[in-house]
Amino acid sequence: MGNTIKTTLLLGLLSGVLMVIGQSLGGSNGLVIAFGVAVIMNFGSYWFSDKIVLRMYKAQPVGPEHRLYQAVARLSQRANLPMPKVYVIPDPSPNAFATGRDPSHAAVAATEGILRILDDRELEGVIGHELAHVKNRDILISSIAATLAAAIMMIANMARWAAFLGGGRSGDREGSNPIALLATIILATVAAILIQSAISRSREYGADAGGAAIAGSPYGLVDALKKLEVASKRIPLDANAATAHMFIIKPFAVSGMMFLFSTHPPTESRIRALLGQA
Repeated sequence: MGNTIKTTLLLGLLSGVLMVIGQSLGGSNGLVIAFGVAVIMNFGSYWFSDKIVLRMYKAQPVGPEHRLYQAVARLSQRANLPMPKVYVIPDPSPNAFATGRDPSHAAVAATEGILRILDDRELEGVIGHELAHVKNRDILISSIAATLAAAIMMIANMARWAAFLGGGRSGDREGSNPIALLATIILATVAAILIQSAISRSREYGADAGGAAIAGSPYGLVDALKKLEVASKRIPLDANAATAHMFIIKPFAVSGMMFLFSTHPPTESRIRALLGQA
């Protein structure tokens, strides 16, 4: 029930941001159009968000002969979860995520880069983390946030161009106000990112703890996080910012005030929490 309420609130908040942009761009007509878009996006996000995200990263399905599949099968059985679909992302940057609307419709994806640098124990730590997200039913919220945030950012980008070109409310007697429109678009985009970040950070600690329990020890995940923190900075993932919260480690570096927008807690804090659990 908790995650159902959180999913509903998330859909409402991100839909509201979408409608703010619509109203700023087209007045009452823009609000009506944005409401229609939000309804369609909510429906599509629930049923198809996992497929959208997997396609975004050109993820390829793998079968029982693959090392990743074998690790997922082993740990899924240990966690008493249905076997997820397993995908490999053709990218040298080391990372992984889980997606889907529930444990019976879940998928686990990992990059070629993470498979290259982690040994079996470390890989099991990462897979345990992702399966903990599945078990905690974080994956629906995460996938919906990615889809709606991507839509908001795309519409905000289009609206920015409209503001620069002098667009805006055509039906209002006062005419358009490009500066106000631009400010609304920026604030709406920031709000979408903050909502996305807030739902993600707290979940990472829970998935770390749950993943360590599934793997049988926190040390594989601890060593994996240490490697991933270094390697992901050396080879950053060309990730869509709207999906950054889905990955086990932030795909690009953030510093200074930008940490407010970080989708992940500091890796050092996650490692300390895991070692405290040990």
